[in-house]
Amino acid sequence: MSKKRIVVFGGNGFLGTRICKVAVGRGWDVTSISRSGEPTWSSVTSSSVPPPWSTSVVWEKADILKPKTYIPLLNDADAVVHSMGILLEADYKGVLTGKESIWSGLSRAFSATKAGSQNPLERAEGEELRPQEKDGQLTYELMNRDSAITLAQEASFSHVPTFVYISAAAGAPMLPKRYITTKREAESTIASSLPKLRNIFIRPGFLYDSSRSFTLPIAFAGAAGNMVNSLVGGRLTPLAGAAVEQPLKADLVAEAVVESIEDEGVKGVVGTQRIEDLANVAWRRGML
Repeated sequence: MSKKRIVVFGGNGFLGTRICKVAVGRGWDVTSISRSGEPTWSSVTSSSVPPPWSTSVVWEKADILKPKTYIPLLNDADAVVHSMGILLEADYKGVLTGKESIWSGLSRAFSATKAGSQNPLERAEGEELRPQEKDGQLTYELMNRDSAITLAQEASFSHVPTFVYISAAAGAPMLPKRYITTKREAESTIASSLPKLRNIFIRPGFLYDSSRSFTLPIAFAGAAGNMVNSLVGGRLTPLAGAAVEQPLKADLVAEAVVESIEDEGVKGVVGTQRIEDLANVAWRRGML
């Protein structure tokens, strides 16, 4: 097992911190990039105290929409991980928090299209992304699609051999369809426009962890839905999407992400079963 250097965009998030932890456990050099630097630990773990392994991570601040703020940090990296997609857009959140009327917020959130940035494929090396929505909103198109395409491009420009994109198994009835279509657009564009890059598209379902107690009943319901869906031959998937996909523990997905970087034979889409298989390989590796 060789020592590697990885850069995790969104490394201070729920899944990102766990990816950093697993990579540190393998003795790798790990850099996390986000706008705020080190996590607010109480938001991603069960404690507000930084865990011992966190001192081995370099917690950098940069803006994923402004490549010049992070390009120097890609030097000599073996892999770059994009874990910065958004689940809810601002107008949808506004409805949930009462800051925007239900009609205006949901009509905008569930609109058929929204703008992202300028075409990232026509962007000059290092050129920043310019949000095209009139209020500068961070849309699915901007964060789930264009920021990922741009980061993959910059990784390729910096001769990083492996790019990992945290995608999703499917959409869900309560989310705008654009949530999953923008992720699929990111995958297809990256795969077709950067064929020399080893692209890995991780597609988990719902992630849960005991440190986030509210995720446990959702995971239980998802597991029950997955069982029913299996019994009917997967016929519920087109209707329910991720709601009937097998929920996965966040730590398990993190293990799979790091193992996929280690195993150079892994490329392309990595679905639920493959995620579990890779995590099992990582577990057996850790027992040696």
